[in-house]
Amino acid sequence: MLKYTSILKSRPYLYLELKKAVHLVLQGLDRENIKNKAINENIFAVNTEARKREIAATIIKRIKILDEYILDKIANGSLQTSKQLAVYSILKTDRLFFEFMKEVYEEKLLLKDFSITDKDFNVFFRRKAEQNEKIALWKDYTFYKLKQIYKRILLEAGFIKKIDKGIEIVPQIMEKEVIEHLKSIGDTIYLEAMLG
Repeated sequence: MLKYTSILKSRPYLYLELKKAVHLVLQGLDRENIKNKAINENIFAVNTEARKREIAATIIKRIKILDEYILDKIANGSLQTSKQLAVYSILKTDRLFFEFMKEVYEEKLLLKDFSITDKDFNVFFRRKAEQNEKIALWKDYTFYKLKQIYKRILLEAGFIKKIDKGIEIVPQIMEKEVIEHLKSIGDTIYLEAMLG
């Protein structure tokens, strides 16, 4: 099982970076070559050496868990499908984000309560801090940043939209073929987290 981390606060959605790297994988480059391109050629267009390495490591970690079919859909599928599968790659590599999607996002979809409030985030993080010693040691700022990043990921991916002072869930419609593929590889739990 994945360990809890707060790493997402500095390495959010990275959709364009993921898509660029996926294209390179489909052209035959391996993970080491992608890492080298990120560092030596700055393919992700970032300012510092540390940031080049961080983003490369995150993207490679996400790509590692994707099969050929999903890689192709990220690179060549519709924008909506591609973005959904980028979220899927985060769900599979970030335990806390996955649990947020299961325990808050999916639950709200099932209850047809499409509003996510700051209170929902706060309750979720407080519950996680009560359940896990490592999370309990995190500073308030870490939770604040994670809340901002989760919102940004979901907004950029089209899973939520801003309304007045809050955010509203945008129920996802996913290609039947993609749904069937995720079920066939045993990833129904991630599908449910995204679709309810």
